[in-house]
Amino acid sequence: MANSANAPKGIFHTFITAGALPPLTLQLYSHMKTLLKNTLYISVAALFVGAALSTSCTNPTTTQTAPGNEVVLPGEQAPRADVGQNNFGGFIPAPGDTARPRPRPRFEEPKPSDIAFEDLRMSDPYIYPDPTTGTYYLTSSGGRMYRSRDLKTWNGPHNIIDIKGLWLEKAGFAAAAEIHKIGDKYYYAGTWSDHSDLIEQVPRRYNVPHNQTYLLRADSPEGPFTSFAIEPGYDYQPRKWDCIDGTLYEENGKIYMIFVHEWTQIIDGTMDYIELAPDLSYTLSEHPVTLFRASENPAVKEMNANGEATFGMKMPGWVTDGPQMFRTDTGRLGMLWSSWGEGRYIQCVCYSESGTIDGPWVQEPEPFLANNSGHGMLFTTFEGKLLYVVHHSEGKGPRKPQFWEVDKSGDKLVLGSRYYPK
Repeated sequence: MANSANAPKGIFHTFITAGALPPLTLQLYSHMKTLLKNTLYISVAALFVGAALSTSCTNPTTTQTAPGNEVVLPGEQAPRADVGQNNFGGFIPAPGDTARPRPRPRFEEPKPSDIAFEDLRMSDPYIYPDPTTGTYYLTSSGGRMYRSRDLKTWNGPHNIIDIKGLWLEKAGFAAAAEIHKIGDKYYYAGTWSDHSDLIEQVPRRYNVPHNQTYLLRADSPEGPFTSFAIEPGYDYQPRKWDCIDGTLYEENGKIYMIFVHEWTQIIDGTMDYIELAPDLSYTLSEHPVTLFRASENPAVKEMNANGEATFGMKMPGWVTDGPQMFRTDTGRLGMLWSSWGEGRYIQCVCYSESGTIDGPWVQEPEPFLANNSGHGMLFTTFEGKLLYVVHHSEGKGPRKPQFWEVDKSGDKLVLGSRYYPK
């Protein structure tokens, strides 16, 4: 990942880190760097590198590509799911099918209308209550927005983003979309997946697509949210990482993105963070910091042992999903996140012993909520009631959002009763 926050490294650094220069060239470069101390060095060095690369390109076994953008071809994936097996997302591939995963179909833009909360169908609900408009804004996987004054009747779906000209446009579908207000701007964090652009082929496991959480910005929670990154389509997370579900968090004047490094790529999924520039247009961190692994929570089950297939395949591993940071009324820092365990999808919770983002993070041994429910988040109503919104699936039925009451007056979150808007 090339972070624009760092000072330019120069052309030699680019080719050295890419492994593009032979040993003799490196030795000569070292002598040149010692002898040439002025601007002439830059011009001569550039010509020297060009000649070295021209020579190396005559070797038919060497392929020169831009660092981090090598062409990755699809290969054999994990074994197919059994007929009738639990399966999350996607299709079940035919025998011998090594093609890239099919892109999600594009549907005709739906027309906004009023809909009751109990009739909504969605994954990964997120609610931003905006005090300036007295309106609740609901986003989810799919990227559209619904709005409500009373949590009971919602109007939508509304398209509030403009991603024309970005690689995100090919992906179309935005997963786990969130709206945050920082300063006087509103930020839209969504995850886009470009299945036509593979970043890694893990043999007999997965063709890993380019997955990134990208930020858009607007002057209003109703958009339009547009790109403001330092480069169009900028990768906030390392390009070679399969990253999803980024959320924003402020601590001691710094802004962080906490995100998931997908288990599909690394088997034991992790929760990581990066520090963002003050204007959120690029990443300051040289490398992400890992907070914990999915397997550290005793309630999390290994997918194959739990009878769960993913995208129609039997991929072993432990899942991290959907982080949200919070503080209890006593000041204790916690994180909601989700995985798979007994009862299928589960909501997990953990707490930072240091009270800061760096933890260490201690996992609660029991799920905060199980029963095929998860990817939840907390928000406070305009009347001051703390609620928890989460998606739940009954059997093999559709995912639907639910409200729950929550108490955070002590050192830990305590789940209350289901809440039904009046």
